[in-house]
Amino acid sequence: HALRTNDKRAMTNTLERSAKFQIGQVVKHRLYSFRGVIFDVDPTFDNTEEWLAAIPENLRPRRDQPFYYLLAENTESYYEAYVSEQNLLADDSNEAIGHPQLAEYFGELKDGCYSPKSSKTIN
Repeated sequence: HALRTNDKRAMTNTLERSAKFQIGQVVKHRLYSFRGVIFDVDPTFDNTEEWLAAIPENLRPRRDQPFYYLLAENTESYYEAYVSEQNLLADDSNEAIGHPQLAEYFGELKDGCYSPKSSKTIN
């Protein structure tokens, strides 16, 4: 997935009215032990049916909610994650995210949110 800050600005402004979290915000998963910083948002589910079907039915998220792209980390690795709003919580630890791509796209961490650096693209 690619993030184009300039291309997404209008969508982001719309999403900020309905999405609970924002780009640059540090969040953690409600059920699993990982956290990350949001780098993009879909207003509703926009991934493959295979991705959704891989989630156990009793844990499968609703489609009609925002889904967030994260630069994520756990105790073992760094990766990108696609997570439904219902499964995210704000991370109030104020601890930095160590993802190797983070510094390319975000600046300072302040009050649980990273400031975007520029209109670079995340591939």
